[in-house]
Amino acid sequence: MRNEELGMRNKTWLGNRREVVRKPIPNSSLLIPNSLLFPFLFFIFYFFSLPFSFAQTGLDFNTPPILVPAIETAPEIGSRAAVVVDAETGTVVYAKNASDEIPPASLAKLMTMHLVLNEVNEGRITLDDIVPLGKESWAVNQPPRSSLMFLAPGQKVTLRELMLGLAVPSGNDAAVAAALYIAPSVDDFARMMTREARRMGLAKTTFVEPSGISEDNMTSAAEFAAFCVEYLRLHPYTLSEFHSVREFAFPKKENVGESLRNNPRTIVQLNRNNLLGTFPGADGLKTGYIDEAGYNIALTAQQKGTRFIAVILGAPAGPGGARIRDRDGTKLLSWAFENFRTVRPEIPPLEPVRLWKGRDKQVALRMLESTAFTAPLDRAASLRYAVRINEPLIAPLSASYPIGWLLLADDEGELRRVQLVTDREYQQGNIFKRIWDSIRLLFQKKKEK
Repeated sequence: MRNEELGMRNKTWLGNRREVVRKPIPNSSLLIPNSLLFPFLFFIFYFFSLPFSFAQTGLDFNTPPILVPAIETAPEIGSRAAVVVDAETGTVVYAKNASDEIPPASLAKLMTMHLVLNEVNEGRITLDDIVPLGKESWAVNQPPRSSLMFLAPGQKVTLRELMLGLAVPSGNDAAVAAALYIAPSVDDFARMMTREARRMGLAKTTFVEPSGISEDNMTSAAEFAAFCVEYLRLHPYTLSEFHSVREFAFPKKENVGESLRNNPRTIVQLNRNNLLGTFPGADGLKTGYIDEAGYNIALTAQQKGTRFIAVILGAPAGPGGARIRDRDGTKLLSWAFENFRTVRPEIPPLEPVRLWKGRDKQVALRMLESTAFTAPLDRAASLRYAVRINEPLIAPLSASYPIGWLLLADDEGELRRVQLVTDREYQQGNIFKRIWDSIRLLFQKKKEK
């Protein structure tokens, strides 16, 4: 075994040690202190009692045992289903009926916005484009009880305004106009939405139209939370530009023809997300309602560098349902921030490891994923790390070949482990190099015995 002392840039880290071991990585249960044994056993029961579909959503429902004691304190809610997830790490800290299939209602507009923004990111369109308004998109041609942006013939509307019309007043007419700007028909766009859901690994999420008014659209709290994590990863600017905007005025004088500019009949509508400005740090995402689903919300807030996403589906339809939804959102986010935080360890560059029988003498290490993790508030005040490598490393090695682990722990035990892989392909050396290293390895093994 070879030990080397390495420093840390993070001043809260103490006693950091890099270990290169020749034996397999110990089972994680061996790293759990006795004080956490009961929570760990509870976690095993809890995890395997969850619906199997969780493993297919792209979210990490394999909740770390260290979170279980805090998870047991979760509040009761009145909505049918909910999931709360750390937006950065993907760790789920709360789940209720997370795999139940429920129509998303106007939460579907987030997928509509996602597909439009993908086109913007690819450079095929811009948010400043003027969007033609066909008859299908006019407000007068939307289904009864539609929420509207109030599109009308003869208006001049930019794609950016349509995105605001989707995010703030939740306009069904805006959803149709955006869909028809991307696809030949609304049905074609709905198929694009479903294909994108499948690409993201969402097996249950299906769309038949872009606004969410149909009860035939379908999702689950788990899958929609997974979508929201990816949505914010790809389009973080949407929070400030669209989802946290408090009111939307349309049409303005620049949207209408010359004859209406003195009186464009502007309608001012407030954002349907009632927690904007009332819950600390809330800045998105979207609300929804249809009779068949009840009141839904995809809610996100950030406090002290930690962001949580709460997807709440099925608050009761009818009077009082919106208040129940908002109360559930407040309960869940308050509890999440009171119990958990995102930790972002700063790891110095990892030293390369000896390579045997290769053209190169050393292998550079690469972390397969971020070191960030979700921790209880009372953990990770100080951290240690260890690098554990399955030696000897013998060429050839393919790119991204797993060669060990980076372990993160505090005084109470392990908190996070990140797989270490090769940074590239490593080829065998010539025959003389291979023979010489084989002899050295043989003597080394005898010496260790």
